[in-house]
Amino acid sequence: MSELSTAARPYAKAVFEMAHADGEMQAWSDTLSTLAAVVSNDDMRGLLESPAATAAARADAVCQVCGDSLGDKAKNVVRLMAENDRLSLMPEVARQYETLRSDAEGTVEADVRTAMALTDEQAATLAEALGKRLSRTVKINSVVDESLLGGAIIQAGDLVIDGSIRGKLEKLGQALNR
Repeated sequence: MSELSTAARPYAKAVFEMAHADGEMQAWSDTLSTLAAVVSNDDMRGLLESPAATAAARADAVCQVCGDSLGDKAKNVVRLMAENDRLSLMPEVARQYETLRSDAEGTVEADVRTAMALTDEQAATLAEALGKRLSRTVKINSVVDESLLGGAIIQAGDLVIDGSIRGKLEKLGQALNR
């Protein structure tokens, strides 16, 4: 995994710097998301991994599938990555780009798993509390996971807070087994 991250980093940084300078960060998020989906497709992956396909053929195939949604700069990124045999890194490039974008905008997405659905008020309170802790604007992505019994598990970037009843019971069990 770290090899993928290392190889994808220069592309993600270059796209981020270009998007930031042009004021097109959302447009590039959309473009990279589309490109990641295209290169992850099983049929496309077969073409991209084919030793018979040239770099130009790979780039043209990706650009053709995307159609008019790709601008000239995005097509150049695709061509560059194809020439360097790096198109398969596009999902990782997109992920790293989103991280760079979030850092620049001072935002973070928090995935919250709860035993029952959060009310709007609870989500707002949680977003505010996490925002203070992380010094960022927090967007809550809430998912119901009935296996938790109660409480919540929150993941925001590298931060994981396990406030679930299941997690507390597991910690108690571990403490008793010592």
